[in-house]
Parts: sequence; C-alpha cells; structure tokens
Amino acid sequence: MRKTTLLILGIFIGCLNGFAQTQLSVEKIMQDPKWIGNFPSSIRWDDQGKTIFFNYNPEGNPSDSLYKININALDKIKKVSLAEQRNFIPRFANSNLAQTKKVFVENGSIMMYDVASDSKKIVLDIGERVGTPSFLANQDRISFEMSGNLYVLDLKTNVLERKTNIRTGSKPQSREGGKLNDRDDWLKKDNIELLQVVRERDERREASRAYREATVTEEEFVHYLGSGQMTGLQLSPDEKFATFSLITRSDNKRTAVPDYTHISGYTTDINTRSKVGDEPTKVQLAIYDIENKKVITVSTSNLPGIKDLPDYVKDYPEKEWEASERVVTMGSPVFSNDGKRAIVNIRSVDNKDRWIALLDLATGDLKNLDRQRDEAWVAGPGIGSSFGGGTLGWLPDNKHIYFQSEETGYSHLYLLDVTTGTKKALTSGQYEVFSPFISKDMKSWYLTTSEVHPGERHFYKMPLMGGKMEKLTNMTGNNDVSLSPDEKNIAILYSYSNKPWELYLKPNNAKAEPKQLTSGLTEEFKAYDWRDPQLVNFTAQDGASVPARLYKPDPAKSNGAAVIFVHGAGYLQNVHKWWSSYFREFMFHNLLTDLGYTVLDIDYRGSAGYGRDWRTGIYRHMGGKDLSDQVDGANYLISEHGVQPGKIGIYGGSYGGFITLMALFNASDTFTSGAALRSVTDWAHYNHGYTSNILNEPFNDPIAYRRSSPIYFAEGLKGNLLIAHGMIDTNVHFQDVVRLAQRLIELGKDNWEMAVYPVEDHGFVEPSSWTDEYKRILKLFNDTLVR
Repeated sequence: MRKTTLLILGIFIGCLNGFAQTQLSVEKIMQDPKWIGNFPSSIRWDDQGKTIFFNYNPEGNPSDSLYKININALDKIKKVSLAEQRNFIPRFANSNLAQTKKVFVENGSIMMYDVASDSKKIVLDIGERVGTPSFLANQDRISFEMSGNLYVLDLKTNVLERKTNIRTGSKPQSREGGKLNDRDDWLKKDNIELLQVVRERDERREASRAYREATVTEEEFVHYLGSGQMTGLQLSPDEKFATFSLITRSDNKRTAVPDYTHISGYTTDINTRSKVGDEPTKVQLAIYDIENKKVITVSTSNLPGIKDLPDYVKDYPEKEWEASERVVTMGSPVFSNDGKRAIVNIRSVDNKDRWIALLDLATGDLKNLDRQRDEAWVAGPGIGSSFGGGTLGWLPDNKHIYFQSEETGYSHLYLLDVTTGTKKALTSGQYEVFSPFISKDMKSWYLTTSEVHPGERHFYKMPLMGGKMEKLTNMTGNNDVSLSPDEKNIAILYSYSNKPWELYLKPNNAKAEPKQLTSGLTEEFKAYDWRDPQLVNFTAQDGASVPARLYKPDPAKSNGAAVIFVHGAGYLQNVHKWWSSYFREFMFHNLLTDLGYTVLDIDYRGSAGYGRDWRTGIYRHMGGKDLSDQVDGANYLISEHGVQPGKIGIYGGSYGGFITLMALFNASDTFTSGAALRSVTDWAHYNHGYTSNILNEPFNDPIAYRRSSPIYFAEGLKGNLLIAHGMIDTNVHFQDVVRLAQRLIELGKDNWEMAVYPVEDHGFVEPSSWTDEYKRILKLFNDTLVR
C-alpha cells in the first residue's frame, strides 16, 4: 500500500513537473529566439547541382554560419570553411546562353568559370578596377565596365576594345571663356593699352592658340555627364549601342533622430529619412550610339496618358490643375538575346501608371506595348518598380516579352509579341504568381503560386507558351523552392503554421516525396503543444469576406475577453499556413489563449495575398476599411464565439500601432483597451515612397491626410491606451509619439501611458525590451478586460 502511494505521488509530481515545463510566460517567449531552435535560411546550390548550401547555427553561435549537405550524403551536415567560401563563384555571376560558363570579377581580375570542369581562370588582369562583365550576342566576347566606360574583350584573340568615351563633369571651356560683358571687356582693353608686358604676353598666347588650331587633328568624340550621376551603364549584345541612366538627385531635408545612449556619452544625431512630399529624383535614359558617335536622351512625351490627371482632383474644384506631362522614371533597357530589340519599364512618379515600351535604339523613340493604370497605385507581386526588380524579359525567339500585371485584379504572367502587339495571359484566376523563371532547356516555366489557397505556396511547372500547370510540391504550408542547376532536384525551405522552417529535398518530380534534412527545434520548444490557429473568414459591413487567424481557448477556461492583433507593414500577409515572421506574437497569442482569451489576427484591407482590390482598399483613407475590418472582426467574435462586449482589446506594431490608435480614437465603443507599438501618428511625417502611393502628397491631397492620421482624432480616446516606442527609431520616428503625447496632454486625457525604449530602433533586438513591452501589454489586458 505504501509503495502504491509513493508511486502515485511520484506520478503526480512528475505530471506537475511536466506541466510546469509547458507553461508559457512573457519572459519565456520574449527571450533570445535561440531557445526555439536553429533553422536553415538562404538556400543555394553549387553549380553542379550536387551540394546544397544554407545558413545555419547548430552550435548556438552569436550569428549563423554557412553549412552544406551533399545530396549523396544527406545525413552529413558540414560547416563550410572560410577558405572554401573564398573560392565560391559569386551568386550573380553572368552566364552564357548555354549556362556552361560564367564570368565575374575576383580580386580585380575578370574570371571565367567552366561549370563542367568546376574550374576557373583569369581572362583579364589589367591592373584597373573593373566590373559587370557580361557575355554578348557573340558568346566569344564579353563586355565590362572600367573607369566609367565600356570595353569588350574578345576571348579568342584577346583583343581589347574601348566602346564608349564618357567623362564626368562638363566640357572644359577655353581660356577666354564666353563673351565678356561690357564692363569686363572695357577693363581688359584698358589694361592691355596701359601695360606693355601684359599686352605682349597676350599677343604671344593668341599666336600660339592660332597655331594649335591650325595643326590640331579632329578631336575624338567625348560625352560629358555634366552635373548628373551615371548608373546602369550597359552594352547591347550586338555591341552597337550603350545605354545608361543619368541621375539628378534632389536635396530633400532629412530628419535627425537623437541617440541619447550613444557610447560616447554625448547625445548624437542620426541623419535619417525625409518626409512625404519629396522633390523627385530626376532620371534620364540616354543611348550612346557607338557607330555614329552621338548620345541621345529618350523622351516619354508620346506615352499614352502621360498628361492624365488623377481622379482625386475632383475633390478640389477650387484648385486649377494643369494637365502637364508627368515626371517619370525609366529602368535600364532589357535587351533581347540578339541585341536587336530592347524594352523599358517606365513608371510615373505618382505611381499611377506603368508602361512597358519598345525602345528604338537608333532614334530613342518609344512604342508603348502595355500600359498598366491604377487610380490608387501600381504594385503587386512581380511588378517591381521603375528601377527593376519585377518580372520582365524576353523569350528565346527574341520577339516575345514576358511580364506580370494585375490587369484582372490578381498578378499574373503574360506574353506579348512585340511585332504584332498580341498579348496572352499564361495564368489566370483568383490567385497570385510569384517569381517565374524559364527552364534551362527554354521549353518551360517554373513558378510559385497561391492557387491552392491564399495561405499556401506551391511550386509548379508549365509549358513555355502556356498550358496546364504541373504542381511539384505537396506539403501544406509554404514551399520556398530552390531548383538545382541541372533541374534534377528541388531543395525546399518548408514551414507550417506551428512548425518553423526546415530544409527538405526531393527529386524534380510531382510524385516524389520530400525528405527532411534538418531538424532544429529544441526540446524546450517542443515541450509545449503549440496551437494550429484556425483560418476563418467573416463578413465585413460592405459584404467583403475577411480572412483571419482564430485562437480559441478551452471553453472551461474562457474569460469572455478577446484580443485582436493587427499586423504591421500594411501590405503584408499574416493569415497563412506557414511559420509567421511574427513568431513572438504567435507565441504570445498562445499564452493569451491559455489564459482564456480569444485571439483574432486579421488580414485587413491593404494586406498582401488577395489581389489588387484588397491591396488598394485603403487608398486615400488609411483607418477606413482597414479599421472597419477590425470592428467587424470584433462583432464576429461577439456573435459567433461568445466574446462579451466591452471586453475586447487590440494591439499591433508600426501599421498595426497606427490602426490601434485609430481604433481607440474612432471605435472606442468597440475597443476597451489597446497597445500601440512604434506607431505612425501623423502620415505627413512618414516617408515618401510608402505614403505618397496611398495618400498622394499632403499639399495636393490634404483630405486624405486629415482623415488618415490619428493625431487629428485624439479627442476620441475613451478606453485605456498604452503607447510604446523605441527612441532611436529611424523608420517611424520617436517624434511621432512625442507630438501625440503633447496632443493628449492638451486634451486633458489621463487614461494613457507611454513606455519608451532608449536603445531600440523600429525593430527591437534586445530580449529585455521585448519582455518589458509585452509584460506591459499583458498587464493592460489583464487589468482592463478581465473583471
């Protein structure tokens, strides 16, 4: 009997110990993320497709190191030595069309790498700084840049040829300069008449100048850049033209952010970004005609709609709007493989138009091929910017181009025949396409899409001219694929909602099963049964179906309270089936659910992953539909999940902090408490690139800024507000919350508090800061929502 009692007692104590190990606390989940484990990132292959390289940290070092796995020895993960890394071929080395050779710069020399033999050799060591070597249409010739000019090396003859003659600054003026004004002309003549030595020297100089002019040979063509800066210098594959962009930067006033904890002991200023409404940088595209020795500047005057005014001008009838030619920026031309054609990606600076145009290299004329117009702003997966970054290129036939467009409301892949103007959609449907590229044999596309579900990513193969897509991945979640150079194998960074990223390998075959190569979770992390949040949709007041993540407590533990989390960035997706970049918040939501809270995480209007209309739903009114989606989410929790009115809190950082402020100020009957972290309080003080897309410019569209900035609605605060901000935040400046604090003081509000973090930027890095912040958030909700 005594032994049985002791056994039962031991089991009970063991259960207590096991239970204690799985308990969550703010201190636990906000500690250094290494407690979760170590996970692979930045996957790449060697050029032979035999070895996978990735960043990893199984030893728990301060930062990740490079590791590798050979596909013939999958059980052996080895650290890559520094000596081996120094011998790597650069990831973005330029390949020939057959992808058998690569050229790159190493230690000041141009190197040639042979893929088959895995060997490299020096092809040019000239003792000067060189860059951007590239194969030309004649694959035995490469171009490269040196001293601001383009050169061509013939690999067979080793003959080096200079192609351009470009110099910085302006053309030197003669000694005499231009014509003198009346005063200076009189002074010069008077001086010559009075002083004999001066007169004689001037006569000798004139005689020498006349002799030089009579005997000089014709000066070679030189193009001077003037006051601009050159970028993107490149040679056409047929070697007939060079193109470059001439940049004239505007001197926009920048904001200084004080660092009160600088190591020097003195307060120092960090020079950061300017504010929305910047004077735009001027970008001119120039063509250097090598044979005819001239440079022409490309004009955009004939682009369709170049003078179109935005729709919002109708809200300002008192203002006279001039329909003038809009400022645009042009990316570097994209040449066909034979060099005979070039296309250019062009953006209006107001970002309401994107043109893809055929560029006549001889004349500089543009022929519009595709115009993408959005009264909000042109964006979306694969669409990039005027400086590139999107999906844009040529098929092997040198007459079809490919690109992505949101023409149907979702970003899809298109082909266009530049000779006929015929356009064809290769993909279609209510999903988005990501990172398409052409196979090595030039017969197929590889691409990632969200066709299965907005919260999943899968890898596909599709015929080059379109057809049925073959799904190559099958794990539910996010399959971030890196295809081997020989296209025989697929390395996959995979994660699920409650499972962090791990590395898998499978043959490039739809039926093959992936094999897991890494397993980085710690026993401490695995001891807790992390929830797989339920993906739900609720109906918004305008009828839209809003996606969300739902965390439900055990009914026996439910406290009737709820917390709504608002993700940052605006254009970001967090309602998905993979490991979130908000992993701390994911763990905090598990803690809240343990305590009896219901938690909802919404992909509100403006979020990524749901097409153009969802992305632009916040145009000219941030804090409009993106806020009403939070209110509708709260009502959904009340009507469907037993949450009690008056017991709903809200929190988020950055854009999420902004929405939290708008919720506490403009929806105070719905939200009792909120924690606004690193939040924008006045959009007129945020940056230009992000803000002007959504709200235009404050001096042109003040209505949009007035209805979108929380500082104008601070008098609406009724509930309990926590403001938390890093003092050296170079993204959303600490000035934002200082101005709001003064506004709250002047309004006599006393139900708010502010926590400041002297050593933190926009994204906190210190576990002590994370812990302090989230202890305050938890206390706010426990004290005000649970009665």
